[in-house]
Amino acid sequence: MINKNATILINHKLKKSLYAVLIILTVIISRLFYMQILLTHRYYHQSQKNFTRVETISSLRGNIFDASGKLLATNRPTTDIYWVGSGNRTLHENQLDYLQKLESVLGKPLLNNQQLISQIRYCERMHKKFLLAHDISFEQLSKIVEQFPKDQNIGITTHFTRCYPHQSLACHLLGYLGRIDVDFFGQMGLEKIFETDLKGQKGTKIKTINSIGRNLAETELQKALAGKDIYSTIDLSMQQIAESTFPADFKGTLIIMDPHDGAIKALVSRPSFDPALFLTPLNTQEWQAMQEQKPFLNRAFNASYPPGSIFKLITLAATLEHDIINVDDSWHCPGYVQFAHRKYWCHNRYGHGMVTTKQALAHSCNKPFFEIGKKLSIDLLADYANRFGLGQKTNIIFAEKSGLVPSTKWKREVKNEKWWPGETLSASIGQSYLLVTPIQVACMIGSIFTGSLVTPRVLQEEPVTKKDLALKQETRTFLKSAMRSVVTKGSCKKLKRIKNGKVYAKTSTAQVAALEKRKQGSAYLEHAWLAAYYEPENGKPFVLVTLLENAGTSALATSVALDFLIHYNNKLVD
Repeated sequence: MINKNATILINHKLKKSLYAVLIILTVIISRLFYMQILLTHRYYHQSQKNFTRVETISSLRGNIFDASGKLLATNRPTTDIYWVGSGNRTLHENQLDYLQKLESVLGKPLLNNQQLISQIRYCERMHKKFLLAHDISFEQLSKIVEQFPKDQNIGITTHFTRCYPHQSLACHLLGYLGRIDVDFFGQMGLEKIFETDLKGQKGTKIKTINSIGRNLAETELQKALAGKDIYSTIDLSMQQIAESTFPADFKGTLIIMDPHDGAIKALVSRPSFDPALFLTPLNTQEWQAMQEQKPFLNRAFNASYPPGSIFKLITLAATLEHDIINVDDSWHCPGYVQFAHRKYWCHNRYGHGMVTTKQALAHSCNKPFFEIGKKLSIDLLADYANRFGLGQKTNIIFAEKSGLVPSTKWKREVKNEKWWPGETLSASIGQSYLLVTPIQVACMIGSIFTGSLVTPRVLQEEPVTKKDLALKQETRTFLKSAMRSVVTKGSCKKLKRIKNGKVYAKTSTAQVAALEKRKQGSAYLEHAWLAAYYEPENGKPFVLVTLLENAGTSALATSVALDFLIHYNNKLVD
């Protein structure tokens, strides 16, 4: 009986053991089936990664040229020197000699820098690359190639770095590149707007390596395609003249534009910056110091200012078109106008005496325009300002402000107030709430002479678009004649020195605060404008607009224009 029970117990235990073994075997077989069959594709790719590497091949960024094919932005070869580890447990005597020779060529300590030599030893053991020097000179490269021909420990790689051969020249149009992760992307200007065209298409290659990281083979899967070149409307020689004549200690802008097709021939915005600065990391202090001066603000397109006396051209156009005044009318200027128990002052507080309509513009006398302001509605003035392109974007491809042309509707909606008649007097001389961008002024001046409001452009391939200026021919003729008298007899007589061409101009000293605040600092001084149309004897006409922030007098803007035209004419002779 005891033996029978023992046998049953043993059999029971054997069965349980057998079941356990079967279960374990089932789990193992199921797991193997899952890993070997179902996950074959996954583990195959993982195994491939153990000995293959897919790398990206950078594409060559497209060039940016001026109108005659001169380089404004391009790429230059950059050569780096690496120590390539060969798998030795330590550096041999001849390898230490190599590093000593490299010290003298590169002009930097290698052996005496403990942290550096430790990293080199580690890379030597692990078959890794270690950067010894970045962007070496051609002379250094020549010495290295001569002293270390085909040496397995010395690696030389060459790639391309964005290059701006003229430093800050036209930087607000060209823009700059910024690093995002490991790649560079356009962050401003043409570099950003045409990022897709300029960057081209990257390529790929596959590398086969061994267990310690040594490269065994390399295959190109897809070729890199270079980016598209861009041809701008910029004239490099005119841009260089504009850069050199604009005063270094002032903020502002200078624009040269073809009034017939809208081509921007030169553009300066100050303060400026060197686009190459952003190809290497900037520390926080450097970045904050740059921000204080707002160097990235394109003052030609993306800043707006009160136009001051330049706006008198629009006031004249509106009054002549509606027969509010006559071109032969004359006024007596005692230095002010009394209106609504307030004196509205002329810039010459002693008065100009008797002036005609043309003389009023030539000498920038406010009295006639104040009298016009009494007879003119702000909405009529706004209508003509809009006809000349003010208060609306020019549709240039860059970011821009629309400025501000006030009206009764605008003030009611924005200020929740009615428009007061006295405000029209201020608006008639370009003050009040009026704000314009320098590029709008350039288009406005050009339209007086061509009869069309053109869209400014910076690329040669951009279509020329324009719309007719709804203005009588005789009105435009008078405005041109008045602008000529500004140069021959008025506030811009400095420009009479330009003999080999005709200059038509209008100056402006635009208030930014009450005149009483002028003594509180330069921030309260007036902006200086000069808007001109130049017809050279041997060359195409162009519009010149210059603005100096807080200059205090338009004479400075006139001097900038004079310097530009003198240097431009000298260049034509050369």
